[in-house]
Amino acid sequence: MPVSLFSSQVHAGLFSDDELLPLLDDAGDVAQMVRFEQALAVVQGRLGIIPADAANTIDRQLQDAAMEPEGLAEGTRSAGVPVPALVATLRKITGEDAGKWLHWGATSQDVIDTAQMLQAKACLDILEARLDRLIDTLETRSNQNAEQLLAGRTRSQVSTPVTLGYRIAQWAQPLIDAKNDLAALRASALRVQFGGASGVNSAIAPDGTLVARALAAELGLEDGPSWHVNRTPLLHLAAWLQRVSTALAKMAGDLIVMGRTDIAEVSSGTGGGSSTMPQKSNPVQAETILVLNQIANLSQSGLAAASDPLEERDGTKWPLEWMMLPQAFMAAGSALRHAQALSDSMHTNAKHLDATVAANPELMAETASFVLAKAGLPRAEAKDLVARAASDSAPFAEALNKLSPLKIDWQTALDPRLVIEPCREMSRRIFARRTTGRD
Repeated sequence: MPVSLFSSQVHAGLFSDDELLPLLDDAGDVAQMVRFEQALAVVQGRLGIIPADAANTIDRQLQDAAMEPEGLAEGTRSAGVPVPALVATLRKITGEDAGKWLHWGATSQDVIDTAQMLQAKACLDILEARLDRLIDTLETRSNQNAEQLLAGRTRSQVSTPVTLGYRIAQWAQPLIDAKNDLAALRASALRVQFGGASGVNSAIAPDGTLVARALAAELGLEDGPSWHVNRTPLLHLAAWLQRVSTALAKMAGDLIVMGRTDIAEVSSGTGGGSSTMPQKSNPVQAETILVLNQIANLSQSGLAAASDPLEERDGTKWPLEWMMLPQAFMAAGSALRHAQALSDSMHTNAKHLDATVAANPELMAETASFVLAKAGLPRAEAKDLVARAASDSAPFAEALNKLSPLKIDWQTALDPRLVIEPCREMSRRIFARRTTGRD
């Protein structure tokens, strides 16, 4: 069995993400840790906290520093974290005179946490672009199907008619919310970490806050107090990634049901064959999104389990974050990739959609009860009358004519196309939130 679906040579083509993986793997992790050390020296040299010539040497020597992740393995086994081995290697690269000023006032957690935020920042930029593209596609699909009736279903049972355009807009709605929340997420989560040994910058007091602010600006992160034992930034990231994955799982789940052989209202994806049944076209991409959502859920739970470290640092909780957050990013990124493919390939089977609506005239039962109530029949009586009509052996409109004491043009009143405009309006309000954040 694979250690990880994202790195398995067998499974990576289905589950992994070639764009995110280089940002999150060992090489990507080490590169951002080196970037932290380089930026720290630059700002401290600029502020006169370390000699300017040492800062310039560190900056220059680390520009193209070649760091092989496997070279840190032995040091990590000994120290429990890779930073001591990393700093020792970087000091050899920068030379003894400049190297003694490297990592000035910092601790291992400053390096690892900030590197993690830099990785998250790069990943969010990619996910934002994918969200925009997917929402664009869903808006196009929604508009294309704005007048295509669909038998709405609540609790798996036929309820009232809606439009396929509206259902697609519903798929987009939580994605639009997630996109709108990205600015706030970046502000709350993508924070620099610089607190020194126990989080109060005691080694370089009183310059800790000054350095942290300059370091945040240098790296394009948010400034703030050290968060060594406040793991809220990671929880914010995990929650947002889980929201995206869940929204995509809703879409994938609906497409699986709508594409069932006995329903066949909408088809999407390339399909996957069976090892024994040549007629099958399995919903592989939609199923994969559901699997990825479960991975995102488990990753969020894992990060929550790691969010209550003991005292000023806890070596039993911290490594869980190194495992769980990349999994959450990979799950959301891969799910977005599959969702885009499903949206691009979506095909509407209008014949089947229309047939389902035509075969279930009781879809308009709610409308019938309101028509009767507006015409003067008490609500309770109207509801009871419609229920009897729906169970009558006669066609629904005929049964209503037979049972109703009021003269009503039921053919007109029960036209399911009356729902098109309300569905169009609700869809419009959903997509209007893309630019304003309000409907």
